[in-house]
Amino acid sequence: MSDEQELGITESKQYNTGEWYAEVVQKAGLANYGPEGMSGFIVTRPRAYALWERVQGFLDGLFKDTGVQNAYFPLFIPESYLEREKEIVEGFDPEVAWVTQAGQEELEERLAVRPTSESIIAPYMSQWVRSHRDLPLRVNQWASVVRWEATETKPFFRTKEFLWQEGHTAHATHEDAWDETMLRLDQYESVYEDLLAIPVLRGAKPDHDKFPGAHTTTTVEALMPDGKSVQAGTSHHLGTGFAEAFDLTYTDEDENTQVAHTTSWGLSWRSLGALIMTHSDDQGLVLPPTVAPEQVVIVPIWQADTQEKVLDYAEEIAEELEDAGVRVELDDRDERNPGFKFNEWELKGVPVRFEIGPNEVDDEVVTAVHRPDGESVELDRENIAEAVFDQFDEVYAKLYAAAEENLESNIREASSRNEILGTIGQHGGYVKAPWCSKESCEEEIKEQIAAEIVMVPLDDEESEIHHGEECAVCGEAAEETAYFAKSY
Repeated sequence: MSDEQELGITESKQYNTGEWYAEVVQKAGLANYGPEGMSGFIVTRPRAYALWERVQGFLDGLFKDTGVQNAYFPLFIPESYLEREKEIVEGFDPEVAWVTQAGQEELEERLAVRPTSESIIAPYMSQWVRSHRDLPLRVNQWASVVRWEATETKPFFRTKEFLWQEGHTAHATHEDAWDETMLRLDQYESVYEDLLAIPVLRGAKPDHDKFPGAHTTTTVEALMPDGKSVQAGTSHHLGTGFAEAFDLTYTDEDENTQVAHTTSWGLSWRSLGALIMTHSDDQGLVLPPTVAPEQVVIVPIWQADTQEKVLDYAEEIAEELEDAGVRVELDDRDERNPGFKFNEWELKGVPVRFEIGPNEVDDEVVTAVHRPDGESVELDRENIAEAVFDQFDEVYAKLYAAAEENLESNIREASSRNEILGTIGQHGGYVKAPWCSKESCEEEIKEQIAAEIVMVPLDDEESEIHHGEECAVCGEAAEETAYFAKSY
């Protein structure tokens, strides 16, 4: 098999999405599957970790600009801590990994490998909060968590261990905690729309699907090209339940003891899965310039008699771009032909390719090629650094527009059970339907077609429910709008 064939993606995004995705992840150098006997784990390669660092840097800046401080808490949580909030135990128990032995000694108390950290963070927040002057308290940690799910591994979308951030805050009032919940939801929306070029929908999870013990769980949802939804980030208003369980109280201005209102919010590397799935194609990975490890690759094209002048010209441009803060790679390998280089860098997702041959040198121009669609434009050598940022904006706009079209064209309405089933079965995407708020009606759809309610609108105005409308499933009075979809 030739090198060119080895580089190619053999599966189709449209017809074999799962196999295509796995092939892109591996051939683009993003991840490997974990060791034999450890199904559900992956090895994150430097290229994927660089993408995660871009997400991390973007979010961390937003957090710190809005009063959040980073901290770190133990990986292990004593069983007695988990049991102090019984709903979280019941919610996560099937997925918790336990440590029972250290060396040759049996532990006196089982230790949970954190599935989430409310139960280890809240007790320490309760030590740090004494007075209303200590509020709001905002901490965040960047960490990994383990949830021992039985589902098939899909790198970044579904693994037993995954990277994420989890923020935890305490506030004096319900309203302050709600404002915090929405602020973090806004920031998650910004990650997708301003960094990853993916439009999202905002809503709340139905009561039966909210975070265990929470008052309200809010979510941003992203629609993938195969018609499935991704829960892209969640922000939870926890109310006072966790604070009561862990004695997180404060004295108010009148010296009365009050229970704090808490929040938690998290975004994981599932965002990388959404990034890969949304933009990539049958040639490989496609990345927006905002996160791409290399924003520009320069491919010089020469014959023996033009090699020196072409390479000199290419090197000058590479240096100028680097000085302007562009992440640039000059591919001057002599043992690879230009066609191989084009295919390799397309597979790796570099947003803009500069092609420089003797004609470009003579004309003092650069041929720039956009990764998403192969569009080619000629740029003047003068002010090339300024011009390339315009190209980045164009590439980002193309990616966002394609994802937006996919979202907008795949939100449909239904007024009956059969319409919900038929529409999801034929088209995928989101189906909006009036809903009575009973879990049994969701279960009926889930049993038939493995679709669920991924969100409901956040307020009455958005719910679009009118007096007299009936639940599409059972025919009883509707209380809100439900968005049904298959999901990752």
